[in-house]
Amino acid sequence: MYYHYYKKYMVGRDFDGTISKQSSNNNRGASGQGAEEAKLFASEGAKVVATDVQFELLEDVVKEIKANGGDAIAIKHNVTSADDWKMVVETAVKEFEKVDILVNNAGITGLITQTIEDLDEPTWDKILDINTKGPYLGIKAVLPEMKKVGGGSIVNISSLSGINGVGNAAYNSSKGGLRLLTKNVALDYGKYNIRVNSVHPGTIETPMIEMFTSNKEVREMTLAGIPLNVLGQSLDIAYGVLYLASDESKFVTGIELIIDGGSILH
Repeated sequence: MYYHYYKKYMVGRDFDGTISKQSSNNNRGASGQGAEEAKLFASEGAKVVATDVQFELLEDVVKEIKANGGDAIAIKHNVTSADDWKMVVETAVKEFEKVDILVNNAGITGLITQTIEDLDEPTWDKILDINTKGPYLGIKAVLPEMKKVGGGSIVNISSLSGINGVGNAAYNSSKGGLRLLTKNVALDYGKYNIRVNSVHPGTIETPMIEMFTSNKEVREMTLAGIPLNVLGQSLDIAYGVLYLASDESKFVTGIELIIDGGSILH
């Protein structure tokens, strides 16, 4: 099965202390980690441009943000299209005058247990296109706007699989590639006051994960690999992303923020 994240939120940070930024959703449309990010950012004053290929679900997130007094718009967006990225950035600037935060969170996993011998070329290409090419295109699209406003923050949602070998070869490669893309851009664009960091979530209790952890035996096995003995929540990741997107992390760039309950210690 495929785990589709395919959602993004674009925002910008105002330098008077409010936060306007871009982030993304990661769990089958308008649920899960990315939706929590969007709602959290909006609650902090973010002006949110939410984009997704699943437009109807995306609209539900935006409606909830607006109902709670937030400022957001929704745009249908394929992250593998340079033309779509150009349109999204132009719309964000038109609506909110600038883009100074980008959170790249769209992605798919593929079959986690699939070995490289069973991994066909079209699947490899699809995973790499969404998980690595998508952020590459997004970063290229927003950099000129960030330069115009004197800086910005880019947060790339990678995975523990971008550090260790758990998962299929395409997913590992895509998330590992995103991890190093983060460091490359951080090194090249620090002189423009543009910070770039990656976030590496562990097992987060999203609707997709609940399909497996609802089984008591599977849940116990999963928890055994987490020293804190609890599954992460979407909001745990959202707060980490919020930190990296905000001025509270103004001296932080090129890091890997691991949020996993200690799983990586095994």
